Amino acid sequence: MNFFLETLKFIVLFVYYVLESLVFLVVPGRKKNVSGEIVLITGAGSGIGRLLAIKFASLGATVVLWDINQEGLNCTVRMARENGAGRVHSYICDCSKRQDIYRVADQVKKEVGDVSILINNAGIVIGKRFLDSPDSLLEKTMEVNTMAHFWTYKAFLPAMIASNHGHLVSIASCAGLCGSSRASDYCASKFAAVGFAESIDMEMRTLRKTGIKTTIVCPYIINTGMFDGIKSKWPHVLPILDPEYVAERIISAVRQNQEMLVIPRILYVFPFLKSFLPVKAVLLLLDYFVMLDFMNTFNGQPKKE
Repeated sequence: MNFFLETLKFIVLFVYYVLESLVFLVVPGRKKNVSGEIVLITGAGSGIGRLLAIKFASLGATVVLWDINQEGLNCTVRMARENGAGRVHSYICDCSKRQDIYRVADQVKKEVGDVSILINNAGIVIGKRFLDSPDSLLEKTMEVNTMAHFWTYKAFLPAMIASNHGHLVSIASCAGLCGSSRASDYCASKFAAVGFAESIDMEMRTLRKTGIKTTIVCPYIINTGMFDGIKSKWPHVLPILDPEYVAERIISAVRQNQEMLVIPRILYVFPFLKSFLPVKAVLLLLDYFVMLDFMNTFNGQPKKE
């Protein structure tokens, strides 16, 4: 008897949740107010991190900015204040070093307060074939793109759990959904970031901490300079993304408690197709969209002295 009751309950709830998601696709849910929230953004000295800082500040949030680059941080602080930011705090932090993360996190908690929206945005890319990548850079990729998420969660999640309030945002990548040549370490780090964020979300649900939300962001190439040199074969279908557009989509996803954001929308179908298509068909598809070896034209950002 329990089997039939449990199965009936499953079917009813399954259909309800699917219909609910379809309704929200047409009629977006009400956006939550982030005014007064303490938003910490790693990698805030440039690119998407900078834009997110400016936009959250304009919404009345207290923004805490982390980056390894002091000049970039100063620029972001200035721009945030020009856009009406009331409270902006910046800290030099090397996200590849666990102890540095813990040290600066303690400083933030003492000087600003408990972080309620954590955005792990800092990331690096090598862009070399695996056997051509120095061990030290492979380790650095995992430390910044993945392990830093572990340590920031350890630092700030306990306070969120205590208050049953918070939001964990992981800026991952479509490279966390599908592998690619000359990006083995980057793909591995982003696959790990996605898996980690999903797992912590499951932990919060099993702990009944329904006030703690998770948003995982998987964009295609963003025109921030990080992936300079890469071109899109079919820009009308799979465009190089505008940073302002991506930042706006991330802000909306966070304010609507959207669990997964993949940009552009066409990339939602790739993991689904990969789950049942023959490998040769998947490779043909990736080759058609030049995603199989899209890193071949990669130049990356010029290194600063």
